[in-house]
Amino acid sequence: MVFDYVTVIKLSEMALSEILNRQPAKRTVAFSLVILVSIAAITRRINVSIMTGPFQKKFLLGGTSQTYSSEFDCSLNCSDISPLNSTDNKEPSESCPEYFKWIHEDLKPWKVTGITKEMVEKAKERAHLNIVIMNGRMYIRKFKEAFQTRDTVTIWGILQLLRFYPGKLPDLDLMFECGDVPKIQKHDYARSNASYPPPPMFHYCGDDSSFDIVFPDWSFWGWPELNIKPWEILKKDLQEGNSRIKWSDREPYAYWKGNAMVSAVRHELVKCNASEWNARIDQVDWGHEIKHGFETTDLASQCTHRYKIYAEGVAWSVSEKYILACDSMSLMINPHYYDFYTRSLLPTIHYWPINEKDKCKSIKFAVEWGNKHMNEAQEIGKRGSKYVQEQLRMKFVYDYMFHLLNEYSKLLKYKPTVPKGGVEVCSETMVCSVEGSMKKFRIDSMVKNPADSSPCTMPSSYYTAELENFLEMKENLTKQVRMLERSESVGIPTMKT
Repeated sequence: MVFDYVTVIKLSEMALSEILNRQPAKRTVAFSLVILVSIAAITRRINVSIMTGPFQKKFLLGGTSQTYSSEFDCSLNCSDISPLNSTDNKEPSESCPEYFKWIHEDLKPWKVTGITKEMVEKAKERAHLNIVIMNGRMYIRKFKEAFQTRDTVTIWGILQLLRFYPGKLPDLDLMFECGDVPKIQKHDYARSNASYPPPPMFHYCGDDSSFDIVFPDWSFWGWPELNIKPWEILKKDLQEGNSRIKWSDREPYAYWKGNAMVSAVRHELVKCNASEWNARIDQVDWGHEIKHGFETTDLASQCTHRYKIYAEGVAWSVSEKYILACDSMSLMINPHYYDFYTRSLLPTIHYWPINEKDKCKSIKFAVEWGNKHMNEAQEIGKRGSKYVQEQLRMKFVYDYMFHLLNEYSKLLKYKPTVPKGGVEVCSETMVCSVEGSMKKFRIDSMVKNPADSSPCTMPSSYYTAELENFLEMKENLTKQVRMLERSESVGIPTMKT
């Protein structure tokens, strides 16, 4: 007999209700059994691409008849350089990962009305950048300074998309916000008032109360200020780091390292730094690290614990992909924000959910559960790592950017033009304009050849019932863990203040 995942969850809830009436000793065993059965059933049901990884073809920077020069004439302006013509990709495209479905959801507010020039300009007052692409060339208006080099690295990333799929991106006009927190709040643009639909704003993250259009963040092309390498290089380093210590030989604790001063959730997490909570919390002084050459912040050397904690910063954190990539079971403290790939992650499948309101006890329980069920905990870690290693390859990052921008351009009700004050930018001048680590990261992350295949095939949008079932499944999986925690509350020490 085969059940779908909604049926599995319903049966699990019935079983949990019956378990609560049992004696404590029997109840603990039964609770764990229900969790394990749910995990097993859902991992079979999830789209096979998440679990078995059919994406065997690696992203290579070769295999096409066209190549880009690795040397630039820095005396040239962008206007002197002709963009490469569109390529005829002979290889058939593969299916996009499931998380591409969220593109349809992010653009849904403008599906009926389309996007007018007035709507785009309305976002100007909150945006850092206006990005216009015309005939394969890119023009920028900059409205305000962004933190560090987020804006310029974001521009660099889009330029690499133009090199990866030359001649394929349509003309478009968009506003981009480079801060942490989403800007376009739903309560300001209710469907019932005249201000709807909202101004379209591209941004690195979103949440349930905002309309921001989620786009890959700058760190995929490297974060030079913190010496974090471009993702395609760092991903390989993390794979090598995973192989240094077998999972069973890693420290049997939960580990977090970062800047605890940027958010309340991180500040509170520091209180869990004690043996009684099974946690190891390591605060980073970035000023010290910068002075001493980042000697203790190598990400590939931090895959040494069985469990790694994810805690949001001011909003989402770019660290999530690095934590998931470690093969450790990721302990995620109730995220409120999402970036473009994380909405399809599932609790107890790709990570273990941590109760934000009782972090230390929740972390302690997760570690104890994992150390009692090592095979299952290791599998959760491996599935999370496999998700980012295979479904977050740079080929798919560029494909996501391509499909999002392509779908967005279809909604434009006007023909984009070069804006007054717009400055043309190109890869060549952006490499020539910097030195040191910034120049190295740009060269390292530069697209060397056009893609040798077409963009992946976009999945259709969610049916309403399909999306509701998926979100219900996520919520119920978390509820099961909360119920399991409550059943084990006896014996967990009281929080010391």
